[in-house]
Amino acid sequence: MGPPPPSGGEIHVDLEGGNSPLAGDPTLPRHDGSPIRPWFPWLVPGIFAANVAAFIVTMYINDCPAKSPFSMRCLGRRILGRFSFEPFKANRLLGPSATTLQKLGGLDANKVVQQHQLWRLISCIWLHAGVIHILANMLSLLFIGIRLEQEFGFVRIGLLYIISGFGGSMLSALFIQSSISVGASGALFGLLGSMLSELITNWTIYANKLAALLTLLFIIAINLAVGILPHVDNFTHIGGFISGFLLGFVFLIRPQFGWIQQKHVPPGYVTGPVKPKHKMYQYILWILAVIFLIVWFTLGLVMLLRGVNANDHCSWCHYLSCVPTAKWSCKSSSTFCYLSNNGTQVTVSCQGDGRNQSYSLPNATDDQLNQLCNQQCS
Repeated sequence: MGPPPPSGGEIHVDLEGGNSPLAGDPTLPRHDGSPIRPWFPWLVPGIFAANVAAFIVTMYINDCPAKSPFSMRCLGRRILGRFSFEPFKANRLLGPSATTLQKLGGLDANKVVQQHQLWRLISCIWLHAGVIHILANMLSLLFIGIRLEQEFGFVRIGLLYIISGFGGSMLSALFIQSSISVGASGALFGLLGSMLSELITNWTIYANKLAALLTLLFIIAINLAVGILPHVDNFTHIGGFISGFLLGFVFLIRPQFGWIQQKHVPPGYVTGPVKPKHKMYQYILWILAVIFLIVWFTLGLVMLLRGVNANDHCSWCHYLSCVPTAKWSCKSSSTFCYLSNNGTQVTVSCQGDGRNQSYSLPNATDDQLNQLCNQQCS
């Protein structure tokens, strides 16, 4: 699914501001009168560990020296052994082959639609295309996720992460149907989107609102702009961001400033008129977000399971994921080739451009033949 938000420090934004009622000394009271006790962040580090473990298992199963038709070109073969990386031509992110990622649950729209493998919409967010990919994603996860989990707890942030990742995969499968997509970027953009909706729905409790909003919008714009580069799945980013933005109105709503929960009022203390817990606009945003979420996921899943190619209904949408320039092309198509195998030698002929190449590959497996086809003709 391409690189996630590329920056570390950029994402670490103090939305509360210096004079926010939630900033500063953690012993200050909340709006309900109870002391602020940040949640201990264990889920986000757990997600981090799970992604790293999944990448290690992926590289173990990939076993480039034993399974790649270009085993002598595996990067780090002598030092890393079966954990060595695919040749740079096959994977520039220092990782496994596309065949391995597909087997382990990479997002393949054809398998989701034709074989009803909906589980790929979730499994793909735990896989990464290489060391560079997982490093960028996990740094972003730590910068964004730990702070959110400390403020809102593991249940809400966990749901945000998973559902946003699902939403990103759903939109990706509707628009990108000729390649494999993996990565946690959709979930991470969901967390980023939830930060924006949290600022909007809790607008009245923040100081320095405009500065916080402009800073966050700038960060979001920069990160989405990276997605127009080739080989980056910006539809995953957009789908995750939309899902997280809507979920933020539902999960991250806070009591308005000045509301005091009665159980925290000292005996005999006169509080005066009791403020409602939330403002009317917060309730309205909550209801609208729930409605849009239901429509968003229902419509998306129905279109996906019916095999709809969203590009047929939006002729310009492909520019949201890649803008062609003189230096790169955005064309993406399935790889077709003819294979001739006499037992010891394989000849690969690419359909379309007529390129052909012969390789000495005794007893070639189907996976090796697929990799030959992809590397020669893609």
